[in-house]
Amino acid sequence: MLLLTVLISFVFGWFGWRGIIVRVERANVADWGNKWLNRLDGLNRIFCRHFHGLDGDALTLPKKGGALVASNHVSGLDPLLMFASCDRPLRFIIAREQYERWYLKWLFRAAGCIPVERARRPQAALMAAKKALDAGEVVALFPHGTIHLDHHKPRKLKRGIVWLGKRTGAPIYTLRIDGVRGKGLTLLSVWIPSRVKLRSFPQIICSGHDEQDCLDQIQQNISRVPV
Repeated sequence: MLLLTVLISFVFGWFGWRGIIVRVERANVADWGNKWLNRLDGLNRIFCRHFHGLDGDALTLPKKGGALVASNHVSGLDPLLMFASCDRPLRFIIAREQYERWYLKWLFRAAGCIPVERARRPQAALMAAKKALDAGEVVALFPHGTIHLDHHKPRKLKRGIVWLGKRTGAPIYTLRIDGVRGKGLTLLSVWIPSRVKLRSFPQIICSGHDEQDCLDQIQQNISRVPV
């Protein structure tokens, strides 16, 4: 009897885990070039859809070539929502202090995140991002540079995104995130159920255009207040 119980438990556990793996593999969209990262991609998409009610526009990026993705930044959940809304891997530019969190550094490194030292060497991150764009990768960032809510005092966008767009010719795709319940929070926001609505906008080409005009267009898209 004991042997039968152990066997049933084993079989149930095996097929349970196998079922989960099959499901996350089916949910995977972006090809990260690594089986386990692809599974994480699928798991994140399931999590964002079912736990955070992610709804709205999926961002269809060019099949090949460099591109920039920019969004408003309301919480620590935002990168997960952006990953779940894009059909290609994203390389995030993130603050060095976030990158160095010991329990997440392995993941940031595996995902190709680009750490930026905002106080000392921000240019180094821009050059690393330019190199990634020239290699045909997709770079994501938050132009406000930090969490910024609609009711906060207006904050100028960082000009790095336009610098990258003009020097690489990469199109800029903008997203607007609304409906996050954990606004202003970082890690805790991931575990507070939300009803997220995500909107995307037509690409912006900065090459050959005025820098301020590009910044104004990005600002208009990511700062829109829901109707």
